[in-house]
Amino acid sequence: MAKFYYIARDNKGQKNTGVEDGQSMDEVVSRLQVKGLLVVSIIPEAEGPAVNVQAEKTPGVSKQKFKHHGISSDDLVLFCRQLATLLGAGVNILRSLRIISMQITSSKLHAVLIKLQKDMEAGLSLHEALSKHPAVFSDLWVNLVESGEASGNLAMVLSRLAGYLEKNAAFKAKVISALIYPFILMTAGFGALIFLTVKIIPTFAQLFKGFNMQMPFLTQILIDISYFIRFSLVWIIVAGAIAFYIFKQYMKTKAGRKKYEKFTFSLPIFGDFFRSLVIERFSSEMSTLVESGVPILYSLEITERSVDNLVMAEIIHNIKDEVREGKNLSHPLEKSGFFDPMVVQMISIGEEVGELPQMFKRINSFYQEYIEVFLMRFSSMFEPFILIFMGLVIGIMIIGMFLPIFQISQISG
Repeated sequence: MAKFYYIARDNKGQKNTGVEDGQSMDEVVSRLQVKGLLVVSIIPEAEGPAVNVQAEKTPGVSKQKFKHHGISSDDLVLFCRQLATLLGAGVNILRSLRIISMQITSSKLHAVLIKLQKDMEAGLSLHEALSKHPAVFSDLWVNLVESGEASGNLAMVLSRLAGYLEKNAAFKAKVISALIYPFILMTAGFGALIFLTVKIIPTFAQLFKGFNMQMPFLTQILIDISYFIRFSLVWIIVAGAIAFYIFKQYMKTKAGRKKYEKFTFSLPIFGDFFRSLVIERFSSEMSTLVESGVPILYSLEITERSVDNLVMAEIIHNIKDEVREGKNLSHPLEKSGFFDPMVVQMISIGEEVGELPQMFKRINSFYQEYIEVFLMRFSSMFEPFILIFMGLVIGIMIIGMFLPIFQISQISG
């Protein structure tokens, strides 16, 4: 018989939480439905003794099986959602962490949860324990949890954080899926060109060499290019690797990264796209923070540290300074010149009517939709472009290789 923690609502919409014993999750859900409850969420308590640091070394205790070592965004989303559900069901934090750690599939996250339990048993609060793992839990995590602990609404704040993480992960997945097809198409195309250049052209060149004839201009150029690539390929790869290493080192410097970011924002067509990506991240984090009750100045400070763009971080820093002086948020946003007038107007209205979180949400939704449409159009336009380009290049290669054959047929005729 196992225990199941549930959140349900009755026919009046009232929230109902508790613990039920049962042989299976379906049995518990059926029992709750008979009582007239609609199950919103249900989490089983893992069977076996409570997790402790020595569990794997203790005779008679089976080792927990993990599916992977690293910590993915899905792992963090699931952890946050489960923790919010358990706390909402009235389970205390330490017991919630123990329950979740028994079901975790990441060995690294499991170890982190064990450390969180030990730190909290030693007297630390949850946000203090989370802050000891900056590589896993960002400033957004730590500060939202701190806000939830201070207000006594930790379950609600964690639920909002889980929603943010889920939405962010889904958006990233859409961006990646939209870029996969063009990448595969481009890789396959250039792979075919390399094969033709390295394998096919040299075969024809060796064949024509036996005829001791003057090569047509186009054919000779193709043969020279093939020869250069075949005998310089190693050096080309080495030079490319060195150039990439130098670029990576340059990007690690603050000045280099800032110049690169400014360059991406100044690109025709794609400049607006990169700027929209940054504004989407800014509006997403600000809506989550402000809605969770974090003061506007503190929200700006957290977003400045987590926005992952030096140009935007500098803009947010300047905005924060002006807001600290007593100015409305919309004024420094407009002054920065980075945000569209629509964003400035919506923030200004949000401040006037007291609906700033909702306005940030609408801004975020607008930019997410813009980015998705841009990527969809880019993908649909890129396919015919790369196909036409590949067709022209391969056509030139074929013509170049057949010109000597035409000459030979004319001479023999």
